[in-house]
Amino acid sequence: MPMRTAVIAVLATTLVSANASDRAPAPVAAAPCTTATEACEQWVTYGNGPARSMVYSTYALRIPNPAVTRALVMVHGAGRNADHYFETATAAGFLAGALDNSVIIAPRLIASPDKPQANEVVWPNGPNSWRAGGMSPSNPTLSSFDFLDEIVRELADKKTFPNLKQIVIAGHSAGGQVATRYEMSSKVHDTPGVSISYVVANPSSYAWPVALRPLPIGDANPVDAYKEALGRDGEKVHGDFTYGPFDSTRAPRYNRWPAGLEQLEGYTAGMTADQLRKQLVERPTTYLLGQVDVLPLGGFDSSPTAMAQGPTRRARGEAFYKYVNEKMGAKHHAIIVSECGHNDRCIFTTDVVLPVIFPE
Repeated sequence: MPMRTAVIAVLATTLVSANASDRAPAPVAAAPCTTATEACEQWVTYGNGPARSMVYSTYALRIPNPAVTRALVMVHGAGRNADHYFETATAAGFLAGALDNSVIIAPRLIASPDKPQANEVVWPNGPNSWRAGGMSPSNPTLSSFDFLDEIVRELADKKTFPNLKQIVIAGHSAGGQVATRYEMSSKVHDTPGVSISYVVANPSSYAWPVALRPLPIGDANPVDAYKEALGRDGEKVHGDFTYGPFDSTRAPRYNRWPAGLEQLEGYTAGMTADQLRKQLVERPTTYLLGQVDVLPLGGFDSSPTAMAQGPTRRARGEAFYKYVNEKMGAKHHAIIVSECGHNDRCIFTTDVVLPVIFPE
């Protein structure tokens, strides 16, 4: 299935971009721009500028477009390869029949050693990085989550998209870390005129709402994690998790932001843990977990702080989902994406996922 979906995605991208060379330099409302080239680049400016950040977009962000009713914002992974994620998202849009009435955006969060263009904001690496709303080293008053805020404001502008009602913020791997932390902290979630939901795919870590962690037993047993994924119930969300205190001598920072809600900083500075918990529970979220995303591949975080959350990406997601729903009263959803490992194209071009990222 991963090979099949990858091939379909490539064919879809090829079909919808066949006439890209004939398009104008900027995307127009008449037809979606679907190639990760300069033709689809748009710039998001902060305030009166000159600071700005680039996105790939299927439609212009300042040309009136009444045909658009929904938006997908797809955040890239650790490779900061927005071009690849734009192609994945537009392939999914093609398969969902959603290209004509959806604006698809892939933001580029550059960080060292990337080379910025003129006035392009550079984001931080490190513990409180762009994955967690860290502050820009080139523009210290801006955080990486401010970039997402600006995108939401652009999309909610009724002068451009008068009929847009739904925005989905999605990300895979490191982008999944962005999606889950932005979900609980976004300052623009209640923007009038739009409904915002979040899709969190296969991150290596989450911002845990409490100091407890899943104990290494049951479905968090590292010995059986791979076997469980391939077993008879491998396509079901596992729920055999027990939570308890974590030995902080093994990882003194295990509960600090962005792995927990202590010592909040960056975008979350000035917020409280109770505020983040409340918003985490209230906001609509779906977790996408690859059935066989159980190997330490693709930039897997094996630090003691991350390992405290579970032995694999799949187990970490299942444990987090169960805790938030059963212990905190959230009504989030989780999908085990059949036969997918740590592969964004397998995840986002699968039939069961298309209605989640392109909701009716």
